[in-house]
Amino acid sequence: MKHRTLGKTGFEVSEIGLGTWQVGGKWGSPFDHDQAERILHAAIDGGVNFIDTADVYSGGESEAIVGRVVKARSERIYVATKCGRRLSPHTNESYTPRALRSFVEDSLRNARLEALDLIQLHCPPWEVYYRPDIFGLFERLKEEGKILNLGVSVEKVEEALKAIEYPNVASVQIIFNLFRHRPSELFFREARKKNVGIIVRVPLASGLLTGAFGKHTPFHPGDHRHDNRQGQQFDKGETFSGVDYETGLKAIEALKKLFPGRESLAPIALRWVLMFEAVSTVIPGASRPGQVPTNLSAAALPALTEAEMQGVRAIYERYIKDPVHYLW
Repeated sequence: MKHRTLGKTGFEVSEIGLGTWQVGGKWGSPFDHDQAERILHAAIDGGVNFIDTADVYSGGESEAIVGRVVKARSERIYVATKCGRRLSPHTNESYTPRALRSFVEDSLRNARLEALDLIQLHCPPWEVYYRPDIFGLFERLKEEGKILNLGVSVEKVEEALKAIEYPNVASVQIIFNLFRHRPSELFFREARKKNVGIIVRVPLASGLLTGAFGKHTPFHPGDHRHDNRQGQQFDKGETFSGVDYETGLKAIEALKKLFPGRESLAPIALRWVLMFEAVSTVIPGASRPGQVPTNLSAAALPALTEAEMQGVRAIYERYIKDPVHYLW
């Protein structure tokens, strides 16, 4: 496993980390503590030293299991969590320093950690990016020893560009994958200028980029891939990267022709993300331990060729760019 520097944090993190949105069971199913623990240990055994979670994942159970596993290991594991999505309604007016402070303290209790390596605002409303009082809170939390660094998880490139105007923002978590190319344009350049780490989430487009789904693949109620196709629950860009499912399947068939003979497209999709030097780490999820080695195998793949990179771009421009590119 290779390592990259996570921006201003100075952390040397594994270029493939672990996202824990669905750790402990598939979306919509009960949390399975034993399975979650096995997934986390499998990732760390494979060289992962960066784990991303959030206070809303399984009502804090994800933070708790991450903290328990990290404390049981001898390796230095960096833990990133997120706050803000517990606010109801999730509006600018609900964002107050007092509320966010309480969320940070809850996360510390959930994970039983002395300090959070990285706390991230969890896709806040647009107006929050114009509030120095919110960003200033985290400087005080840092002085108090409760957090080490602040980051922001964003939906849109414009939000990312606004967030990094604040000098205490050390990282940005953003969707970037074979179906979402726009961040690699202006934002990646600006982030590198300001030494901001980039954490790539949803690198497999909610599993679509594994190549394992078909026209009749079932997604159960409670799974965002069933319930959030049009953004009924949250930004639809989080579900299949906002790509129309049928269109996505056509693009997948083209990718399979570009990369023939692959049991899974997941390693290729992850290796493509890692072709961009601005990326600090990519955080695919796993709903069972067997998915972890497949994801980690991307680290051993050779760099994609120029012809392969151009082929990916051509597929993106044919199927994805017009309906998606300028939305996020």
